Amino acid sequence: MTRTLDWSDSPLGPPHQWSQALKTTVGMMLAAQAQIVLFWGPDFVALYNDAYAPGIGANHPRALGRPAIENWGELWDDLEPLLAGVRNTRKTFAAKDRPFYVERHGYGETSYWDVSYSAVSDDDGSVGGVLCLVSETTERVLGETQLRASEARYRELAETLEQRVAERTAERHLLATIVETTDGQIQALNLDYRWLAINASCADAYQRIYGKRPKVGDSLHEFLADRPEHLAAATAIWGRALAGEAFTNIEEFGDPRFDRRVFEMKFETLLAPDGTRIGAFLTGIDVTDRLEEQARLAQAEEALRQAQKMEAMGQLTGGVAHDFNNLLTPIVGLLDLFQRKGIGGEREHRLVAGAAQAADRAKTLVQRLLAFARRQPLQAIPVNIGQLVTDMGELISSTTGPQIQVTVDTPEGLPEAMADPNQIEMAILNLSVNARDAMPDGGSLRISAKARTIERTHGSELTPGTYVCISVADNGIGMNEDTLAHAVEPFFSTKGIGQGTGLGLSMVHGLASQLGGALTIKSAVGSGTTVELWLPVSHAAAGAIDAVTQPKLRPLPAGTALLVDDEPLVRMSTSEMLSELGYRVVEASSAEDALRRVKDGLRPNLLVTDHLMPGMSGTDLGLALRNQYPEIQILVVSGYANNEGITPDLPRLTKPFRSDELAASLAGLAKAGR
Repeated sequence: MTRTLDWSDSPLGPPHQWSQALKTTVGMMLAAQAQIVLFWGPDFVALYNDAYAPGIGANHPRALGRPAIENWGELWDDLEPLLAGVRNTRKTFAAKDRPFYVERHGYGETSYWDVSYSAVSDDDGSVGGVLCLVSETTERVLGETQLRASEARYRELAETLEQRVAERTAERHLLATIVETTDGQIQALNLDYRWLAINASCADAYQRIYGKRPKVGDSLHEFLADRPEHLAAATAIWGRALAGEAFTNIEEFGDPRFDRRVFEMKFETLLAPDGTRIGAFLTGIDVTDRLEEQARLAQAEEALRQAQKMEAMGQLTGGVAHDFNNLLTPIVGLLDLFQRKGIGGEREHRLVAGAAQAADRAKTLVQRLLAFARRQPLQAIPVNIGQLVTDMGELISSTTGPQIQVTVDTPEGLPEAMADPNQIEMAILNLSVNARDAMPDGGSLRISAKARTIERTHGSELTPGTYVCISVADNGIGMNEDTLAHAVEPFFSTKGIGQGTGLGLSMVHGLASQLGGALTIKSAVGSGTTVELWLPVSHAAAGAIDAVTQPKLRPLPAGTALLVDDEPLVRMSTSEMLSELGYRVVEASSAEDALRRVKDGLRPNLLVTDHLMPGMSGTDLGLALRNQYPEIQILVVSGYANNEGITPDLPRLTKPFRSDELAASLAGLAKAGR
C-alpha cells in the first residue's frame, strides 16, 4: 500500500525524495510485528505498519500519509501535546494502560494502550519525527475491571456465606452462577489442601497445563502426586495463604508436555462466620499473552536501537574509508613513480621508501577499519601463527606506547592453524588495545602462542583435540564477575562515552567461533586479564602471509583509455600510470562528461572509471558503454572494500593502488578478452 499510494498530496512527497533516516525507519517499521506508527515532520504525517492498522479501524487506510489531525481529531487535544513534547525535548514518553478516546468504528469509545513515544533523528541531526511503539490493552483492562468487580462481589458474598446460605438459598445460587461464569480463575482450599470450590475457568486452566481437571473434594497432594516438583511449588505457595498470609504473586505453572502458563494470583484467607480460619482462596488471571506482548514490544525497541547504531556506524566508516582511499591514491601513485624511476640520491630513496611504507600501513588500516565495521567474509588458510604473532610484536609495541612492556613468546615447531591471517592480526591488535586501556598507569603485556590439547572437561565446549592457543595477558585492573559475564556481548563496554564501541571482544568471539575455535576469558579485579583465542590445527601446509612479490610491468595493448573520476588528484596520478603503460589518456570528471565525449566521436579501447561519483555511477557508465561497444575493456576503481553496487562481471581494482597493480588488472582484462 505504501508503494502504490499516490503521495503527490502528502506533505512528505514521493518516497524517493524522503531522507535516508525516514526511509530506514519506515523500512524497519514495516517489517516489525509490533504495533508501530511514525508521526513525521511538523505536520505529524502518519506512517504505520500492518500490525498497527487494525487498531485505528475505519481510519485505515485514509490515515496513511496524512497529517495526524485529520484522522485523530477527536483526541488531538490529548495526543498533540504528547507528540510535541517528545519532538521538542527529545525525551521519550512511556505509559502503561493509558486511556485514549477514539472514534474508529463509527462511534466514540475509550481505549487503553501501552505506549512508548521516542524521537527519531533526521539526516541533519534534527528531530524528524516521533516513533510510537504501542500495544492495545483495552480488552485486558476491561477484563481486569470486570474481574475486580467480580472479585469484589464474590468477596462480599463470601464474607457472609454461611449466613446467606441459611437465610437465602436464592443468593447461594446467584453466587454460584457468578463464580462459575466469570472469566477469572477462582478456587478455594481447606487447611488439608482439599478443594472447597473451583470454578469452570480455573478447572479449564488445570486441564490446559496438566491434562486433567480437579473437582471439589480432591486433594492437591493426590492431584499432583505424579509430579513431585510441581507439587512442591504448589504447596509452597498455598502454604503461605493457608497460614493466613494475604498476597499477590505472579508465577509460571504447568507440565511442559502440555503447556506452561504465567498466572497473576491474589491469595486471601477464608474465614468461617465465627472468624475461624478454615482455608484460603485465590482469584487469578492468565497473563502469559500480556507478558509475551510486552516482551515483543521491548524486543522491537531494542532491535530498532541496534539497527540504527549499526547503520550509523557503517555509513560513517564507509564514508571515511572512501574519502581516505581517494586521498591515498595519488600519494601511493606518486611514491610508486618515484621508486620505479629511482628519482634522487640514496637519502631520497630512503625517504621515499619510508613514505611508501607509511602509505601501505595507512591502506592496511583502512582495510581493517572496513573489515571491523562490515564483517568481511573470512578466507581461512593454513597460517604459521608463531610467525604472525612475532611479526606483529613491533606494531603492538608502537600501539600500546612506552609505558607498556610487551613480551612475545612463540616456541619453535608450533603447528599451523586454519585461520584468516588478516582477521587474526586485527583480533590480536584489538585484544592488545583492550589490555593497554586496562593498564592506564603502565604494566606488562604478554602475547604468546602454544599448542594445546583440549580434554572433554574444558569449559570452552570445544571438540576434544589439538589447537593453537593465542594468549593475550595483562596485569591491569581486571574485571569483576558481572563485567566478565557480559564481556563478549555486542555493544557492551566499560569505557567512557566515545572511548569504545563495545564490539571488540564480540567480534573476536564471532571470529573464533566461525573458524571452529573459541574465545575464553579469565579475569579478576586487581589481578589482570588473560584472553585466549583457540584456533583449530591445520593439517595442510601453511600458506605464506608475507607480502607477495609484485609482478613486473609487462607490455599491454596500446590504445585510447577513457579515465573517469570526480577527484582531480586521483585522475592526475592514474593518468600518469596509464600513459606510462602506453595508453593515450582522455580524462573526464563525471560519467555524464564521459558519455558526451563518446557521443562526440571518442572511441576508447579501455574505460577506467571510479564507482561512486555524483550523478551516474561508474558501474552504470560501464554497462551503458558495453551495450554500445561490446569490445570495450572496463575496469571499475572503488574506494570501498566491498562490492556493493558493482556488477559482478565487471573487473574491479581497489584504491589506493600502484602502477604494477593497475598493470596486472589491465593484463587480466586483456587475457580475458574484456
